[in-house]
Amino acid sequence: MTMTDTELLSQRVVCALKTAFIGDALAMPVHWYYNPADIFHQFPDGIRQFEDAPEHHPSSIMSLHSTSQGGRRQRASGSAREIIGEVILKGRRQFWEQPGCHYHHGMTAGQNTLNAHCARVLLRTLAEQGGQYHQDRFLDAYIAFMTADPPRHPDTYAESYHRGFFANLEAGKPASRCGAVTHDTASIGGLVGIVPLALTGLLQGTSRADVQERCRQHLLLTHPDQDLAQISGYLVRLLDALLRCQDRDEGRDILNQCAHDSAGLDLHKLTKKCRSDREVIGGLFSPACYISGSWPGVLYLAYRYLGESDAGLLANANLGGDNVHRGFVLGSLLGLLDSTAEIRFFQQLKDRHQLTREFEAILPETRIPQGSTL
Repeated sequence: MTMTDTELLSQRVVCALKTAFIGDALAMPVHWYYNPADIFHQFPDGIRQFEDAPEHHPSSIMSLHSTSQGGRRQRASGSAREIIGEVILKGRRQFWEQPGCHYHHGMTAGQNTLNAHCARVLLRTLAEQGGQYHQDRFLDAYIAFMTADPPRHPDTYAESYHRGFFANLEAGKPASRCGAVTHDTASIGGLVGIVPLALTGLLQGTSRADVQERCRQHLLLTHPDQDLAQISGYLVRLLDALLRCQDRDEGRDILNQCAHDSAGLDLHKLTKKCRSDREVIGGLFSPACYISGSWPGVLYLAYRYLGESDAGLLANANLGGDNVHRGFVLGSLLGLLDSTAEIRFFQQLKDRHQLTREFEAILPETRIPQGSTL
């Protein structure tokens, strides 16, 4: 059966979303491991499949993070309730007191982390509105999801932006102005929600400029940082170009141009010069969440592993650092042109059935032919 253009684009979008959630779940057990040797100490062959979160995290500083606001530990003045345990993450406050506790304590192989679940909240609100984005609908759904008792997700940790948002909400600010500025506002975790919003808009035929502006406004709700907003625009541009490109060679040219324009990088030269991924991520660029290092790292990995999404996501996991959020964004890029990660891993995700329904709900009425692969 010959696919129409709409069916092909839909197939690519679904594959990109599946691969994004795979990238998140693969990296989960070694998220924020800053010494790659620690990964291979706990997993002698490295991450080769979905794994449970270990009991002990050798790099964990969760006990130093504030439970009442964004950033590091201190009691927020005037806060009536503690954010962690009383407002969000109900029943999980005690784990924040334990030195060495894993950020994703108790999570099992194939489960997704909190930011990926928030991306699903966005997907569901888009589906409920016929693919249209409504800021207030998202904010209502996000607040309801995050404050649910018991929590509707398996995670133990909430990034600084979640804590800052709910601290501002508790202080009486309107939800649309609760985005908090902390030392790590400009972080790659902010781009996780951009992926489904951008892909949905592009699939509907919305102009790139309009999708970029929609994503920028959405990002600023939780990550009020203009540098990150600029990178969000580049991500939309990249997703749009890869969604429509013809082959791997064209895809690499697209990635290289984006890297040049957004980060002053020549990926052609970089991949020839560097012998290993660790020379780039952990060497040239920080493996941490900060967008100044994580964005070039994503572009490098996407360029090197284009056409090999399974190998790329495993390499990302084994590099440590903020590999979960880096893996989500990376997966969305790799999945647009290659389905190897989807074929190998998607059926092992814990929420695969719910995810499949959520992906299908944002597609145009024309459905993908059964059995089609990229």
